[in-house]
Amino acid sequence: MSSASTVSSAPPRAISLSDLALLLTVLIWGTNYTVVKEAVGSMPPEAFMSLRFALAATAMAAVLHMREGWKPLPRATWLKVVGLGLVGHTLYQYCFVMGVAKTTVANSGLLTSGTPVLTAVLGAALGVDKLRRPIVLGLVLAVPGVVLIVSDRGPGLDASTRTGDLLILGCSLCWALYTVGLRWLGPELSALRITALTMITGAPGVVLLGLPSVWELRPETMGPGVWVGVVYSALVPLVLAYFIWSRSVQAVGSSRTALYSSGTPVVAALTAWLVRSERPGGWQAVGAALVIAGVLVSRKR
Repeated sequence: MSSASTVSSAPPRAISLSDLALLLTVLIWGTNYTVVKEAVGSMPPEAFMSLRFALAATAMAAVLHMREGWKPLPRATWLKVVGLGLVGHTLYQYCFVMGVAKTTVANSGLLTSGTPVLTAVLGAALGVDKLRRPIVLGLVLAVPGVVLIVSDRGPGLDASTRTGDLLILGCSLCWALYTVGLRWLGPELSALRITALTMITGAPGVVLLGLPSVWELRPETMGPGVWVGVVYSALVPLVLAYFIWSRSVQAVGSSRTALYSSGTPVVAALTAWLVRSERPGGWQAVGAALVIAGVLVSRKR
């Protein structure tokens, strides 16, 4: 009883560097939806997935080599890293890119809106995190907010999008498992090393899945904007944002980190409005307010 009273009466925490870093990640990933949509309109999604991830993994390997060098890891740690690489990169990238290609943007947002809840539930079930009251209240506000944002676009779960919808659901599960699994590696590995090693171990699968489409590309038929999209989506959302995400999970826990990802559809909707003239509706504004409220509530002690 006394602990509950303390939780409810404590003032909000001051904004930390971790909070600001998570907000930056939300901005990066939210705008990336538009970047990816524009790129896959001129390039097969499998080829786009393969090229951008090969570039991202190479860049992360180079950064790791320059900053920390290559150090041996215990066998048990390597097994965890490989597992996270396969789930959080190989499977996730395939499900995400192919899912978006086979369903609507609205469906993608709706089906991934439950990822924070899934992450929190998995974290609690596996004993990695605790479902504290502020986080639960934040999730109660944020998840319906995301649903309002995407449902205002009129999503439909019909037969024509069923394959893509299932892939997006798989994408959400992969991301939840990856986020929770990062805590199993412990504090002895830096965020940079975790991000780089999981990307390196996940890269072969991603590249091989898209290799046939890469061989069939005709670069002369593609404008420079497509290649700018490949480079940007490789270096910023994958390299920079993944690094921030890994570091934030270590600092504040997977449940609260996952909650911030609820803001990604808000940024995605605003970016689509500005770049693609997809004007948000009234319910989307209400949803955005709920997401922001959820983040603020979750930051209470």
